[in-house]
Amino acid sequence: MNLSKANIKKIMIQWAGAWNRHDLNEVMKLFHEDVVFENWSDARVKGKGALQKAWTPWFENHGDFQFILEDLIIDDDEQKVVWLWCLEWPSLERGYEGKPERRRGLDIIHFRDGKIIEKYTYSKTTIEIDHKRVRLFAATS
Repeated sequence: MNLSKANIKKIMIQWAGAWNRHDLNEVMKLFHEDVVFENWSDARVKGKGALQKAWTPWFENHGDFQFILEDLIIDDDEQKVVWLWCLEWPSLERGYEGKPERRRGLDIIHFRDGKIIEKYTYSKTTIEIDHKRVRLFAATS
């Protein structure tokens, strides 16, 4: 079942809303059972249940985060999306704990059968705190 461009856009709006409400159960409804997730820290998770288990501590421990959609590129023929985002949240970076942080990145998302089957997340290695560019601790160690 291929999704139309309008349907993909609707799903991505639901996606952003669920993240910004910190509603992991709603986020997970959008995933295929066989989902594969990878991120910039080299984390790799296969399967919807494993992904929910991996993300539960993040949702429980990361406070008041908000994703701002900066751009959305939809290829309905290939059932793929590039989602450019900015994450605003209280920083966890050493020496900046709790200060407002802005982190930019993008997700490459593939759909199968109307659900997200692959999600690859990439983030810049610099963030903005107190209107200054700060190199991520993990990128310097």
